[in-house]
Amino acid sequence: MPLIAIETLSVAYGTPPRPVLSHIDLSIEEGEFVCLLGQTGCGKSTLLKLVLGAEMPARGRILIDGTEHNRPDRTRGYVPQKYSLFPDKTVLDNITFGPEVAEFNLLTRFTPRYLRRRRQLRQEALRYLHRIALCDADAPKYPHQLSGGMQQRVAIAQALVTNPRILLMDEAFSALDPGTRKDMQDLIRQLWRDTGITVLFVTHNTREALYLGSRIIVLAKETADDGARIAMDLPVPEPCHQDQIPRLVHRLELASGCVRESEEAVMATAIA
Repeated sequence: MPLIAIETLSVAYGTPPRPVLSHIDLSIEEGEFVCLLGQTGCGKSTLLKLVLGAEMPARGRILIDGTEHNRPDRTRGYVPQKYSLFPDKTVLDNITFGPEVAEFNLLTRFTPRYLRRRRQLRQEALRYLHRIALCDADAPKYPHQLSGGMQQRVAIAQALVTNPRILLMDEAFSALDPGTRKDMQDLIRQLWRDTGITVLFVTHNTREALYLGSRIIVLAKETADDGARIAMDLPVPEPCHQDQIPRLVHRLELASGCVRESEEAVMATAIA
């Protein structure tokens, strides 16, 4: 049984309904690193939110380990595109906030059990802080005292501290400068190898998808009025040698429509 099973899924928004995703069938095994690739507006982030349980499909269903999950829970960690840290909380408090809210309410706080559990969570948070290449001195800092790359590291720790089986990342590195982005790619790839977690990673960067993923799913629309479908399902060779990358980039961009759009832009320029 696959860890994630997406069955005949379709999504439409607006009145009248405008299709975003159409007839998506996809199985993802535990431990895969799957990159969702495609042009802006093809439904990559929508599919991620459907797996998270934050949105519901118009048709079809999503099963996590054979069961439908209709809202977010601790089986799935989520790292959004923009920084998601609470500005009034320290790094350590940002990491422990989710588990504390999930396990305790206002009436059960400040009980001996809460205080014991809070100490445990802070120790776990410090371990994750080290795992994401930050140090104890960063724990009392506030988000405005961190660089963009450091903030995204903390966001990853936020997502991982609940020990999810699935990590969902929505263009999480797109706002970073190239050097920091490469560091973050190395970090998440190493975390995936170390933990065996299943990763679903949204990107529109073809080379990033080839570097990170064990498998790439390309979403594309046949016309502007159609919902996106799976245009390609590509296992990434391991290792992926440098001489293979240009050919794979061309295949993936052709499937997503990038090559066709580039050629049309060149023709339009020539005609003008």
